[in-house]
Amino acid sequence: MTRASLLVVTDVDSTLIRDEVIELLARAVGADAERHVAAVTERAMRGELDFAASLAERLLILEGLPVSVIDDAREQITVTDGVPELIAEVHARGGVVAAVSGGFHEVLDPLATTLGIDHTRANRLEVADGRLTGRSVGPVIDGAAKRDTLEALRLNLGVPRDHVVAIGDGANDLLMMGAAGISVAFCAKPVVREQASHAVDVPDFQRILPLLPGAALPW
Repeated sequence: MTRASLLVVTDVDSTLIRDEVIELLARAVGADAERHVAAVTERAMRGELDFAASLAERLLILEGLPVSVIDDAREQITVTDGVPELIAEVHARGGVVAAVSGGFHEVLDPLATTLGIDHTRANRLEVADGRLTGRSVGPVIDGAAKRDTLEALRLNLGVPRDHVVAIGDGANDLLMMGAAGISVAFCAKPVVREQASHAVDVPDFQRILPLLPGAALPW
């Protein structure tokens, strides 16, 4: 892996994008299901529920939906203002951008390709006979997995910790943010704002540009 001068790792749902993908998926079940999923998501983001348990509960609501709901959700996503500008600036400085998500690769990966994001890690939806099973496949991407992804990228890219920026909004991002030299609470829950080194309260990634490390590394 080529060395980099800067590493930016961002959460996805309600950060890189303005939506919660699992709520978009639940919309296909009905309004009550969407409201329930949104309530569980909110409690998990505030740190009131274990993330893996909350994800399992929310996924069960999706059992039996056709896989076409994934395409429907993808079409409804709104990318946060300023994301292309931030990615372009990080790349111009010889840096790398990663997106780590408690959401799903099926939605994140095409988006990352479009935006020019270098690395992704997320959960995977289990599908059988063209329908969602209400379960995920493989390890759950929780707070520890987000932190481990950041740390692995940092070491592989040779980026010093003070040139690592982590961006998040919920409790599931705290371990990742704690492993970065610069942590940005982005339109975040109180528990995140309290522990981050910086807070941005306007949903625009260009507000993060002044927080990027300024000094270039010698490669």
